[in-house]
Amino acid sequence: MAERLDAVNRRRQGVEAEILDRAMQEAAAQKEAGRGVILLAGKDWHPGVVGIVAGRIKERFNRPALVGAEQEDGTIKGSGRSVTGLDLGTVIIAARQAGLLKTGGGHAMAAGFSLEAEQLDAFHTFLDTRLPDAATLPDRVDLMLDAVVSVAGATVELAQDMASLAPFGAGNPEPVLALSHVTVIRTDRIGRDGNTLRVLLKADNNARLKALLFRAEDNPLTATLEDTTRPPLHLAGTLRAEEWNGRTDVTFFIQDAARA
Repeated sequence: MAERLDAVNRRRQGVEAEILDRAMQEAAAQKEAGRGVILLAGKDWHPGVVGIVAGRIKERFNRPALVGAEQEDGTIKGSGRSVTGLDLGTVIIAARQAGLLKTGGGHAMAAGFSLEAEQLDAFHTFLDTRLPDAATLPDRVDLMLDAVVSVAGATVELAQDMASLAPFGAGNPEPVLALSHVTVIRTDRIGRDGNTLRVLLKADNNARLKALLFRAEDNPLTATLEDTTRPPLHLAGTLRAEEWNGRTDVTFFIQDAARA
């Protein structure tokens, strides 16, 4: 069962990667053209991954993003992801009530929809009109830090204490910590596709900590972490306790970095 699940997940990753490259290019073009909301659709796109692709685009451009897959009957079925402060679900419901969508609903941060292909441009205009603040959003958002912790203080016990604050999600985000003045002493690409970067960190007092960076291939942080000159860095991310083969270790999941 585990092997079957792994095989299915790898096929999903392959399908996602094929769509994502093209979707990112089209999203960049829409942003350059001044569109506040990004709306994409493709004939050969798999409906099972459009929500994931929409989430990736939202993260990259800090814009509400909707991605659809055109069906054999000519309709487009898709999914959207929004940013904090812009209620996508309410706008999707309004578009359905206005006759632009066949189906549609959701909540502030995520929504699903379907429409006739010929309504796509009108739907895009409707989104831009109803979410005018999207066009003025910064390319990046400030990362809010909850605390600064030393490498020596990033213990299993601390990670377990923070895990007691779960479940994390909208209204209760996972605590984001900063590690100040650390040095990367080793990096390794791991996973079958090499798309995860395993990092070993060291503090001035020689305390060490394991860290991970996901989706390393298309992440601008990768070059900073792999810099062989090993500049001192400030890192931001989350701290989690992980159990493997009966042993519990602590791992820092990197979200951002800056040269110290």
